[in-house]
Amino acid sequence: MNYLLPHSIDQAAGNFPDKDAFRCGNNHISYRELSAKTNQLAHLLVSLGVRKGDRVGIYLRRSLETAVAVYGIMKAGAAYVPLDPDAPAARTRFLLEDCSIEHLISHRSQLRGLDDILKEDVKLKTIIGISEEQVIKTLPWEVLEQFPAGNGPALRILEQDLAYVMYTSGSTGAPKGIMHTHYSGLSYARLSAQLYHLSPEDRIGNHAALHFDISTMGYFSGPLVGATTVIIPEAHTKMPASLAQLMEKEKLTVWYSVPLALVQLLDQGLLDQRDLRAIKWVLFGGEPFSSRHLKALMELWPQAIFSNVYGPAEVNQCTYYHMTTPPDINTAIPIGQVWDNTEIMIVDKTDAMVPEGEQGELLVRSATMMKGYWKQPQLTEKSLYVSRDEWGFEKVFYRTGDLVQLNPKGELMFLGRKDRQIKTRGYRVELDEVEAALLRHEGVTEAAVFSVSNDVEGLLIEATVILKDQCTLSEKALQSFVGLHLPLYAMPHKINFVSSLPHTSTGKIDRVKLQEEGAKIKENK
Repeated sequence: MNYLLPHSIDQAAGNFPDKDAFRCGNNHISYRELSAKTNQLAHLLVSLGVRKGDRVGIYLRRSLETAVAVYGIMKAGAAYVPLDPDAPAARTRFLLEDCSIEHLISHRSQLRGLDDILKEDVKLKTIIGISEEQVIKTLPWEVLEQFPAGNGPALRILEQDLAYVMYTSGSTGAPKGIMHTHYSGLSYARLSAQLYHLSPEDRIGNHAALHFDISTMGYFSGPLVGATTVIIPEAHTKMPASLAQLMEKEKLTVWYSVPLALVQLLDQGLLDQRDLRAIKWVLFGGEPFSSRHLKALMELWPQAIFSNVYGPAEVNQCTYYHMTTPPDINTAIPIGQVWDNTEIMIVDKTDAMVPEGEQGELLVRSATMMKGYWKQPQLTEKSLYVSRDEWGFEKVFYRTGDLVQLNPKGELMFLGRKDRQIKTRGYRVELDEVEAALLRHEGVTEAAVFSVSNDVEGLLIEATVILKDQCTLSEKALQSFVGLHLPLYAMPHKINFVSSLPHTSTGKIDRVKLQEEGAKIKENK
């Protein structure tokens, strides 16, 4: 019976032993090899004292080792915690501390980042994947060969046990960890495999880094059906020409990324030079796709079905909108209809259901929903809506914070947020966290952060700050300082220095006015 995420690779190893499970660049690993290596890693972790429910960090760039790490950690009964190698060392240290991570899986290519992290005291006991001496114990990847490959540790792991913790931006200025179980992760894998008709013949292009939630389709849904997941190497994500070449070479049948990755390929005129007729599905999510670019792309790939994927990381996915004909460039693209095993509510500020066709906040109840936020029970409780019927049966919904409404066709339309969270380049960013980072600088007295729309890149982050008297801080210096605390995707691309900020009648900073002024400046350029 398949009820844990690692069951998928072991089952595929029996059905398709020599088939590529994952590919990355010129490297590949079969399902037989993946099953064996993850068993070995699980035994190693258990020998180091890892127990059921512990958290193990993954500090790796896109590589085959990420797949070994993900499934090896789960086979040891632990939960994997993906860490962004490009994040500031201070942020990574916070995650290590917050999640009580004692063991980290990495690679010698990450030595510079590891050195920065270890400059200050952390509670790590072991780093697996490097042989170079550090202030803590290190073990090379070759050590796995000393452990049994035939079966994983004999542990009683349940479907409701923790499988992974994925951190996202937090409104308090600190990241928050989203807890997912084997049940929620496997439910997502099954629903997406069913919706997109995935089969062993598919080759899934996994463009997202492991710490980005849309990576779970390639890592979970692919092995579930015995497909091959092609992890896009880091270098290819930064070089559109080589990315288009890779897509052709790998004969990808399914593509899933944020719209920006496809827009960059389109704008550079690279796609019509490649034979990409193998692509059957183009999935995009994380942020809106401009109708103009989407129309052009659909005309290039008429054989493919395009699907707008919607769902916060807390529920993995909950709606979809399939498209077979190019959209009207003046029409917003729906987030569509609710997928299986999922129920929604659209409510007003009092949690009352809104009349059909009126806007309200989207609440989601699904098998794919998170367990809660790591070590934040109050935030978890605040994020949930619980209803009970007369017999005491409880229904638990996640409050997305997204405003939606049904159009005349009964399709969900995304209208915006009810709070200060945005999506930029597919990543969730709490603007309050960016403000908090700016205010850490001793030369900054006030800061306001807002988003400005860009037709190609979507929403961009801008900031307006007031400096202390006599402070001569430059934009470059302040951005460098903020970069010590925020990941690259959360960095303001522009910082404006002013002597005063507009305020509302209640005395609060008028961020709406700043946003409008920023938009006008862009229009006039």
